[in-house]
Amino acid sequence: MQGSRPFAVRSPLDLVGNTPIVRLRSVEARAGNKAQIWAKCEFANPGGSVKDRAAKQIVLDALESGQLAEGKIMIDSTSGNTGVAYSMICAALGIPLHLVMPANVSIARKHITQAYGTKLIFSSELEGSDGAIRLVRKLVAENKDKYFFPDQYSTASNPRAHYLTTGPEIIKALGDKVTHFTTGIGTTGTVIGTGRYLKEFNPKIEVVAIEPDDSFHGLEGLKHLPSSIVPKIWEPDGVIDRMLPMATDEGWDAAEMLKEDEGLFVGHSAGANVAGALRLAKEAGEGAVIVTTLCDRGDRYFKPMKWEKQYVW
Repeated sequence: MQGSRPFAVRSPLDLVGNTPIVRLRSVEARAGNKAQIWAKCEFANPGGSVKDRAAKQIVLDALESGQLAEGKIMIDSTSGNTGVAYSMICAALGIPLHLVMPANVSIARKHITQAYGTKLIFSSELEGSDGAIRLVRKLVAENKDKYFFPDQYSTASNPRAHYLTTGPEIIKALGDKVTHFTTGIGTTGTVIGTGRYLKEFNPKIEVVAIEPDDSFHGLEGLKHLPSSIVPKIWEPDGVIDRMLPMATDEGWDAAEMLKEDEGLFVGHSAGANVAGALRLAKEAGEGAVIVTTLCDRGDRYFKPMKWEKQYVW
C-alpha cells in the first residue's frame, strides 16, 4: 500500500504468504460481461512461486515432529518450483537438501536450486514428474537412514499450507463476494487446501481444478491426472466441483495476453489459470467474482547465465 511503512521480519520464511491480489480488468473486458476476475500474485513470494507456502509448511512441520532430525538429508522430487522453495528454506535453516527432478526442467530452475547449495539428481526427461517420483522413492528405499523424504505429493502439510494461508488471505481481501476459485493441479495441494477452506467458509463457492487436456502438454508444473501417478493428497470429494481441461496453446496465449495487456510477466501455468478464470467468467456472467493464482514469474523460464563467482570475458 502506498505510504505504508516498511516492516521488519526475523527470517526470509516470514516473507512467505500475504501476497497481493490484483484485479485483471483487461481479462474481464474479454469476458464481455460484469464478472470480476482477481489473481493472487504468488510470484511475490521470496522464492518466486506459490510453492513457497507448501515447502515452508512441510519443513516446519517435519522439524516440529522430529522427522527431520539433525544428520538427515532432506530429499524430494520436483518439477522445479518446489525445488526452488525447498532450496531457499533449507538454506535459511541450514538443512542439507537433495532434489530429484526431470533432466528437462528449465535451466533457470536448475541454476537457482544449485546456487542455494542444493545437490541435484536428474531423472529421465522422457518420464516427466512421474519419473522423478519413482527415482526418489528408489533412492530413499536404498538409503533409509540417510534421508528424510516428506513426499510433497503425499504429505498433508502441502494442502494444509493453503488451508491455513491462501484461503484465509483470499477471504480477507474479498470477503463473501467470492463465487469461484480456480487453479491448476500439479501436486494438487493449492486447489485442495484453498478449496477446502473456501468451502468451509461458504459451500456455494465453486472450486474448479484445471488440468492439461492431454498427457503430452506444454504447461510445465501441471499434471494430467488420467495419465499420471495420482497424488495421495488429491481428495476431491466435497472440495472440487468440476475439472476444466486446458489446451497448451490456450494457456500460453493467456500468458502472452497478461504480459501485453496487464504488465504481468508470468509463467504458462499462470496463463492456464487465467484462461480458466476467463472461461468461468464468460459462463457465470454478472455478479461472479472469480479468483485464481499467478503461480510464478515468466523469467523463470529464461535461459540465464549461470551464477558464478568469476566470469571469463
